[in-house]
Amino acid sequence: MSDRKLLDNLIKEFLKIKSESEMKTFLEGILTPKELLELPTRLEIIRLLKGGVAQHAIAEKLGVGIATVTRGSKAIQEGNFKNVK
Repeated sequence: MSDRKLLDNLIKEFLKIKSESEMKTFLEGILTPKELLELPTRLEIIRLLKGGVAQHAIAEKLGVGIATVTRGSKAIQEGNFKNVK
């Protein structure tokens, strides 16, 4: 099965989830504890960038590499995360 098909299947499963508790259980089931911490951090990077916080300040505040923050910045420039505030 192709990577794209696997991603499509994952997205379909996400869309079936109707509550926060279901989502939490699902995420805890498919992600490692480390991955479970990384996803919220990446979302916070996006929020801070959209709020005008400097990349170096974000990296320092969240304890991540500047490359991780820059990746988020590039994704925003590409038009991703329009629904994130």
